Amino acid sequence: MSEIGKGIRLERILDRKTRRTIIVPMDHGVSVGPIKGLVDMPTAINRVAEGGANAVLLHKGAIKTGHRGYGQDVGLIMHLSASTAFAPDPNNKVLVTTVEEALKLGADAVSVHINIGADEEAEMLRKLGSISRDCSEWGMPLLAMMYPRGDKIKSEHDVDVVKLSARVGAELGADIVKTNYTGDIDTFKEVTQGCPVPVVIAGGPKMSTPEEVLQMVHDAIQAGAAGTSIGRNVFQHENPTAMCRAIAEIVHKNASVEDGIKILKS
Repeated sequence: MSEIGKGIRLERILDRKTRRTIIVPMDHGVSVGPIKGLVDMPTAINRVAEGGANAVLLHKGAIKTGHRGYGQDVGLIMHLSASTAFAPDPNNKVLVTTVEEALKLGADAVSVHINIGADEEAEMLRKLGSISRDCSEWGMPLLAMMYPRGDKIKSEHDVDVVKLSARVGAELGADIVKTNYTGDIDTFKEVTQGCPVPVVIAGGPKMSTPEEVLQMVHDAIQAGAAGTSIGRNVFQHENPTAMCRAIAEIVHKNASVEDGIKILKS
C-alpha cells in the first residue's frame, strides 16, 4: 500500500504526461537568510506557481507561514536537512525534522541534502538510508540532493564525481536525484544513463544572464535529465513567473532556447 501512496504523491511532483518536473527550491533562508526573492515567501511561491512550477521546496517553518491557501496550486516538498553559512563546517548537513512531520504538514515529498566527499559523509549517508526506509514505510517520495563537495573534490562539476554522487542517491533509495550539471551534453549523459531514477539539475549560484540558464536547462534535457531544481536563477530573476514559463517550455515541450528567450521578452 505504501508504494501506491508514493506513486500518487509523485504525480504531484512529476508531470503525468512528460514525467519531468520543474522544482523551485526555496530553502535558502536557513543557510543564508532572507535573500532577495525570498523575503516575502507567499509572493515568491505565487510567482513561480503561476509560471508553471511543478513544486516548491521549503523548510517546515516556511510551510507553516508561507504556504498559501490561495493562488495556483503547486506541489510541496519539505526539506529535512540544514546547516548555516556560519557553521564550523557548512557542508555537514544535519536532519532537523522527520518524514512523519512532513506527512502531518501536508508535504507531497521530502528532500535530504548529502555532500559526497565531505568530512561527515558517512553520517550523512547513514541518515539518507534511514530517511529512505521511513519514506518506504509511509509512501513518501524522496528527493536526494547529491552534491560532490569536500577536500578530495577538485571540481564539483567533474563527470566522475557527479555520476558517482547521483548513483549513490539512487542506490540508497531516492526516487529523484538532484545534482550538478557537468557542463555539456555528452558528459551529463553519463550521469543520467548511470542513474536508474530521474535526475534533475541544480541551478547553483546566480548566473550572469537568463540565456545561460536556459541553455543549461535545454542541454540537460537533451542529455536525459528529468527536469530542473533551480532556485536563485528563478526566484531572483526580475520576472520569476516568466522565467518559470520559459523553463517549462523547454522542460515539458522540448522547446529551444530561443523560444524560451521569446517568453522572457514578451
